[in-house]
Amino acid sequence: MTIKNLMMEYDVILASASPRRKELMQLICPGFRVIPADCGEAVPEALSSRDVPGFLSYQKCECIAQVYQNSVVIGCDTVVTTADGEILGKPKSEEDAKRMLRELSGRMHTVDTGVSIGYKGHIETFTETTKVWFRELTEEEINDYVATGEPMDKAGAYGIQGEGTLLVDKIDGDFFNVVGLPVSKLANKLHEILD
Repeated sequence: MTIKNLMMEYDVILASASPRRKELMQLICPGFRVIPADCGEAVPEALSSRDVPGFLSYQKCECIAQVYQNSVVIGCDTVVTTADGEILGKPKSEEDAKRMLRELSGRMHTVDTGVSIGYKGHIETFTETTKVWFRELTEEEINDYVATGEPMDKAGAYGIQGEGTLLVDKIDGDFFNVVGLPVSKLANKLHEILD
């Protein structure tokens, strides 16, 4: 059975307000509801940057799954981590976005997306990692890109699916993971859990 046909048999909830995840989720499931999880994003200090997205995706999934116990709930969180181990969230200002882009310029960083799938009291979590290399950016390029407004609602201050693709030299891993949802791996996991 194809993943789309399989998913039509379930009430599916995406616990994320991200328009990019919503768009990608439609590749797997044509009919689903969006119920953003509002459960805060506090992270234990002892957690490594690699474990943060899985932890946060679990929190989001659990928050919604407790209410909708007979639904398939999908929680996600994406984290951008510099080569020095600094987690880059969404920029707080244009200056913050410029600082992040300078930090990424000419270097490799990782994008980790944690995905948690909740169904009938059980939650399964996985994390997908993609390495991304930026080319060396000029101040003019950074300023022009920030002026587009595109970086302001994105972890790491860039969107690879938009004009941010012009900043990227190469990637190693799943492109859609950088957008915010590792589509193929999620589809395979849903098959394993529900089939």
